[in-house]
Amino acid sequence: MQAAVLAGPGQVRLEDVARPEPGPGQLRIRLEGCGVCASNLTPWAGPEWMQFPTPPGDLGHEGWGIVDALGEGVTGFSVGDRVAALSYKSYAEYDLAEQDNVVRLPDSLAGQPFPGEPLGCAMNIFRRAGIEAGQTVAIIGIGFLGAILTRLAADAGARVIAISRRPFSLDLARRMGAAEVIPMEDHHAIIEQVKTLTGGQFCDRVIEAVGKQWPLDLAGELTRERGRLIVAGYHQDGPRQVNMWLWNWRGIDVINAHERDPKVYMAGIREAVEAVASGRLDPSGLYTHRFPLSRLDEALNATRDRPDGFLKALVTFP
Repeated sequence: MQAAVLAGPGQVRLEDVARPEPGPGQLRIRLEGCGVCASNLTPWAGPEWMQFPTPPGDLGHEGWGIVDALGEGVTGFSVGDRVAALSYKSYAEYDLAEQDNVVRLPDSLAGQPFPGEPLGCAMNIFRRAGIEAGQTVAIIGIGFLGAILTRLAADAGARVIAISRRPFSLDLARRMGAAEVIPMEDHHAIIEQVKTLTGGQFCDRVIEAVGKQWPLDLAGELTRERGRLIVAGYHQDGPRQVNMWLWNWRGIDVINAHERDPKVYMAGIREAVEAVASGRLDPSGLYTHRFPLSRLDEALNATRDRPDGFLKALVTFP
C-alpha cells in the first residue's frame, strides 16, 4: 500500500509499504478518506521533540472506509461494512483498528465523508459544556469544531455569540444559527460588546475553540459569575498563563473538554453518526477542501494558512 511519511519539518513523501495484517480483535480498513486535524500542525512544523521520519500513515486519525479483513475473534462486523474508526495511522490506503473503536455507518450515509473522530469530539464537548435553552453561549473560534458547536448550541435553544477572525467564519456562524457575530480584532472592544449584549452579565457558557493564549484570556473575561469556561482548543505549543484572580473572583467552572478515554470517544462518534443520519446535523458544507494523499503537504499547509473559504480539509482515496 501507499502511506505518507513525514520526512522532516514541512516535508512529506509517499512510500510503498506492506499492507498491515489485523491481529486478534482488529479490523483492517481500506480507507476512503481521512480528515486533516489542526493538531497535526505542530508536528508538521518540526518542534525539537518531534522525531522524523514518522511511521507510515502516522498522525492521521480521522479515517473512514470499508472493512477489508477481520482479525481472529472479531464479531459484529463483516468484510464490506462501511465504518468510521478511531485509529492513528490513517494517512495511508489501509489502517488497523480495534473492533471496539469501530462504528458501522448506516446506508443513509453512503457516499458521504465521515471523519468520525472530530465529529465525535464535537458531540463530547457539547455534552460536557452543559448547554441548555435560554443560556447565552459565546464560542471563540469558528472553524470546523466551532461551527458544529454553534449549530448544536443554537438547536438546544441557546443564544450564541460567535467570535472569530475571518469574515468567512462569521458568515458561516450566522448560517449555523449564531444570533450575534463579533470580529476577533480588539480584545477590549469584544469584552465591551459582549457586556452590552448581555446586560453586563456576560455569558453562561464560553467555549474556547482556538488553542492559543489570547482566545483563552478572552474566554475568561467573557464568562459570567459562576459560569462555565470550556477549553475545546488544543493547546500543544507550550504552557499557558491564566488570570487566576479573575477565575477565582467570578467562581467560574473550567472544563478541559478533550477526551482520552476511547470508550468516551466512541460514544461521541456513535452520537455523531445518529445526528448526521437523522438530519439533525449536516456537516457536508464544512468539508471545504479535498486532496489526494500525494498532496498531503498542501492539505497541511492549507490547514495552517487557512485561505479564504477554508474550513476543513479531507484527504481522499480513489
